[in-house]
Amino acid sequence: MSSFSSRALTTAAAALLATCLALPAFAQETRTITDDAGRSVEIPADPQRIASLQDLFFSVPLIELGVTPVGSHGRVVIEGQPFMRSSKMLTGVDFDTAPITFLGTGTEIDPEAVAAVDPDLILLSTNQDPDAFASIAPTVLLDFNRSDKFELYDRLAEITGTADALKLLETRYAQQLNQLKAQVDAPNISVNVIAAVEGQIRSYRHFAALGRLLDEAGFAMPDAVKEIEYGKFADFSPERLPELDAELILVTYRAEEGETAQDAYDLLEATIPGYCAFLKACQNGRLIAVPRDETFASSYSALGSLAYTLIALLAPVPDVRAD
Repeated sequence: MSSFSSRALTTAAAALLATCLALPAFAQETRTITDDAGRSVEIPADPQRIASLQDLFFSVPLIELGVTPVGSHGRVVIEGQPFMRSSKMLTGVDFDTAPITFLGTGTEIDPEAVAAVDPDLILLSTNQDPDAFASIAPTVLLDFNRSDKFELYDRLAEITGTADALKLLETRYAQQLNQLKAQVDAPNISVNVIAAVEGQIRSYRHFAALGRLLDEAGFAMPDAVKEIEYGKFADFSPERLPELDAELILVTYRAEEGETAQDAYDLLEATIPGYCAFLKACQNGRLIAVPRDETFASSYSALGSLAYTLIALLAPVPDVRAD
């Protein structure tokens, strides 16, 4: 072979290699989905670098599905430390334990911060503008206001191609739910979930993880709560507290923000002095404080934890009273 031919082949090979290296990262297999805004969006068939702009209902499910986002929305404690709500408690993963970049809080997410993590897919919530991020990567808008939060979980598994992982989580939960049903006579036990909020008593009708578990186990509820739309909550004036009584009342507190069970009880007392006198559940030792971090998450880890909590609280115990 002549030296000219050899040089020509070398040059051609180098040009081909340069062309391959110059191909943009987004030149990969894609598919089209319809997001919750009704938009047809072309997304990577196998997204690898997801920016999640909602922590509780997007980032936590993604992590449970085995997908670690490169960046996430979150909250900030008073000391200035960012965190993803419920995530460390349920998954062990947070900004300080995994390579996830904190992108901001609420709607205050700077597109430049999102661009800096080089995402191949951006998941937005209903309070964010897809157009603000459209030049960075494909944007998918998901409605986190839907009443069944676990529908979002299904959508995330579809988008990320993790249906097999979701099936395993569902299988585990089904076994835990069966354990609860076997140990507790749920249809004959009424349960209510409340919190004192700005001078009112808020009651939740089957909201997120705890709501799904109560519903699928078949627990009863107070008549006043039946009037609340599924997956929503309603605020009641203090004088209506007796209408919210149940055989078991769960009151929530924010553990990740340093609150304790006593804080939940103190807030009830500040809202309705002597509240325990109006609730048979309280008088019977059946008003129990539980972390809001687990009850309000869309999480299969939370479902399992709550199932065993209800078994511990409500399953029959030996009668050791003396004859």
